[in-house]
Amino acid sequence: MSRKPVHLAVYDTLADWETGHATAYLARGGYEIRTVGPSGASGVSGPSRSSGASRAEPVVSIGGLRVQPDLALAGVRPEDSALLILPGADLWDTSDDLAPFARKAREFLDAGTPVAAICGATAGLAREGLLDDRDHTSAVSFYLAATGYGGAERYVEADAVTDRGLITAGPTEPVAFAREILGLLGVYEGEVLEAWYRLFHDSDAQAHAVLEKARTRA
Repeated sequence: MSRKPVHLAVYDTLADWETGHATAYLARGGYEIRTVGPSGASGVSGPSRSSGASRAEPVVSIGGLRVQPDLALAGVRPEDSALLILPGADLWDTSDDLAPFARKAREFLDAGTPVAAICGATAGLAREGLLDDRDHTSAVSFYLAATGYGGAERYVEADAVTDRGLITAGPTEPVAFAREILGLLGVYEGEVLEAWYRLFHDSDAQAHAVLEKARTRA
């Protein structure tokens, strides 16, 4: 069955470690991962691989990895996507450069397409007002409170939270973040999803047998 791709936002100073579990197992589950870079001054005109949208210039992660985005943010439409993933980055807190990604998240959620944000991206969504009426989490509550947002009463002390199509997590919880994503998109469910989490979060060797059994049944 054909699936819409998952779009992974990439930008300078993005936190390398926060989305790897999610993207690896989304890809194993049959989802194409398409990287999305900034539009505007950094975008260059020209066809993308499949959509005809403009391409974006390379970005460099906080770990020094150089990433060539598949397309620019302006070319991403909610109806063409299964999910938008927003990783953390220093730029979320040091400039307004990434505000267009928060606005794109609003566009996705308004269209009923889910969004997953981790670390600094949660602060970007808070500034955009997207956490005011949804349960959510982040690094710590006072980190989001510093944005002046109106959703402090909806903050949840949890590894990761999903509410009405929006997944949030703190920077130390990439596995919990991935668990919410994999469950939301149906890559794993029930005991298999929990086994996947126990294997990668808790190093539970017994969980591997559950995953292998599920794999052989597939």
